[in-house]
Amino acid sequence: MAGGRSGPLLTALLAAWVAVAAAADEAEEAGPEHAALPAGQSMVLPMTASNWTLVMEGEWMLKFYAPWCPSCQQTDSEWETFAKNGELLHISVGKVDVIQEPGLSGRFFVTTLPAFFHAKDGIFRRYRGPGIYEDLQNYILEKKWQSVEPLTGWKYPASLTMSGMAGLFSISGKIWHLHNYFTVTLGMPAWCSYALFVIATLIFGLLMGLVLVLISECFYVPFPRHVSEHPEQSRKSEEAHRAEQLLDAEDEKDDSNEEENKDSLVDDEEEKEDFGDEDEPEEEEEEDNLAAGADEETSDTQDQGPPREPLEEREPNETKEDAPGQPRPSDREDTVRQRKSQHADKGP
Repeated sequence: MAGGRSGPLLTALLAAWVAVAAAADEAEEAGPEHAALPAGQSMVLPMTASNWTLVMEGEWMLKFYAPWCPSCQQTDSEWETFAKNGELLHISVGKVDVIQEPGLSGRFFVTTLPAFFHAKDGIFRRYRGPGIYEDLQNYILEKKWQSVEPLTGWKYPASLTMSGMAGLFSISGKIWHLHNYFTVTLGMPAWCSYALFVIATLIFGLLMGLVLVLISECFYVPFPRHVSEHPEQSRKSEEAHRAEQLLDAEDEKDDSNEEENKDSLVDDEEEKEDFGDEDEPEEEEEEDNLAAGADEETSDTQDQGPPREPLEEREPNETKEDAPGQPRPSDREDTVRQRKSQHADKGP
């Protein structure tokens, strides 16, 4: 009985031992790249804002994805296979969830999904090929990344510009999470969430303005009152001095005009006197001529004899009227007056 029971048990143990040995031999022949991994374990390292600086050392491949992205889901299996062979390729493989880490997506300025980046000793390049295992493996083995232009300048992930971009993306991500909390968790309507964000933005702007005013008041040094009033006093004194100068200039101008008028009047009087002195010899000459003419007439009448009285009375008048070169007294006075008026007109 005992021998009959122990026979099948030994046979079963022998069979189990043979099966285990065969499995071990198959595992050794398959090599490390096809070794079985514990269920749920992944060779892809999740990258966050706290550990992303690990990619600054060594060689890395990063994948930016979103859980809702269909293209990202299609490349998940290929990316896992690529990560499992990372030890053979001497490369580390990581992934970034842009929903959970919006700051990193802003730091690398990710605009399309999925996005792949290659990093070698802190030098970053964008991989634009397909996310297939064979292509990724050839990209590393053949060093195709050397022909790709690296990210430099303001596009460099560790630059100040990209750090600021990361901060903006982080704030936008937090606002988006808060919006989802209001609408999904609390069941709030979307317009109520938007209204709350608008009000919060206004209040934040007012507070920031108040803070800036307080800071400016703390650093602003007011000028003393006497210093601030001094420019006004100097300005008023300058205006008064200018007004006095204008008044002095007007007074001088009036005085010069008066002197010119006086000089012109004196000159006119002197000219008139000169003209009067010139007219007196002419009048004397005319009177002498008239006297000489009268003497000649009287002498002629005496030579002819005593004529009749009517003729004597008429002839002198006729001779006086008809004598050429002997002007009448009234004509003489008129000529003198005309000359004076002409000289008076020419004088000024």
